Amino acid sequence: MRDVNTSSPPEHGAEASLLGQPTAYRDTYSPELLFPIRRQLKRDEIGVSADALPFVGEDLWNAYELSWLDLRGKPVVALGTFRVPADSPCLVESKSLKLYLNSFNQERFADAVVVQATIERDLSQAAGAPVAVALEPLSRRPVRPIGYPAGRLLDEMEIDIDTYEPDPGFLGREPGGEEVSETLYSHLLKSNCLVTGQPDWGTVVVRYTGPAIDRAGLLRYIVSFRRHNEFHEQCVERIFCDILRRCAPRHLAVWARYTRRGGLDINPFRSTGHFPVPDNVAEVRQ
Repeated sequence: MRDVNTSSPPEHGAEASLLGQPTAYRDTYSPELLFPIRRQLKRDEIGVSADALPFVGEDLWNAYELSWLDLRGKPVVALGTFRVPADSPCLVESKSLKLYLNSFNQERFADAVVVQATIERDLSQAAGAPVAVALEPLSRRPVRPIGYPAGRLLDEMEIDIDTYEPDPGFLGREPGGEEVSETLYSHLLKSNCLVTGQPDWGTVVVRYTGPAIDRAGLLRYIVSFRRHNEFHEQCVERIFCDILRRCAPRHLAVWARYTRRGGLDINPFRSTGHFPVPDNVAEVRQ
C-alpha cells in the first residue's frame, strides 16, 4: 500500500473539476479520475481555523454501483462504505468518485480483499488521510437497515417561512434557558450542488445537551438552505457551526443523510466529541 500524502493536497476548487461537464466513462482502472477539493476553501467562509477545528467526525459514503471482474472474467457486484475523517485536508468530489468506481467495471482482481485495499489506498491518497473502506459482495447477502432518528420530528409545526438562503439569525434558545438533552430532526433539508445547481435532498439530525433550542427557529433555519449552493459536507459544517455559536450547547452533534445520486449517498457527521458516530441506518429515501 502506498503512503498517504498529507503534506500538500492540490489546491483544487470545484470549478476545475469534471462536475457538470460531459464525460466519457472509463471501464478500466483509473485512479487519476479522483478529484480532491481542499476543505479549508469553504471553512474559511464560516470562520473555521485549520489549526482548531470545533468538531470531530466523518463523511460516510455508501456505494451501490460497484462491480469488477474476477480472474476468470465473471462480474462481481458489491456494496461499499467509505469513511473519510472530517480532519482530512480534502474531500473527494462525488462525480469523480462515481467515475473512479466505474473504472473498475472491466478490471480483473483476485478477490474483494484486493479491490478493498486498492480503493482504500486511492481514497486515502486523494483525501490526504486514512480512509476506511469496507466492501460486501452481494453474494454474502448484506443487509442495510432502514429507520428514522430516535427524536422529535420538527416538520409538522405550523409556521410561516419565506427565507430560502441560510440565515443563522433564526437560531436561538427557548425563553427561560432550561437545559435539556434531546434529538431534533427534519426531512426538509434541501440544498443545491455548488457547481451544477442540481438539488440535494436530505434528512438532518441535531442532537445536543444544553439550553433548549427554539424549535420553530431551527426549522426555519434548516429550510433556509433551500436555494443554497454548497456541497453536502460543507452544509453540515455550516449548520454545526451556526448552532454552536448561536445556541451555545454544551455538547452538539449534527449529521445529515442525503439521498443518493449516481449510486452514492453521502452522510456527513460532525460532533463536539460527546456523542458517538451514529449507526449506518439508511433514511427511508435512500
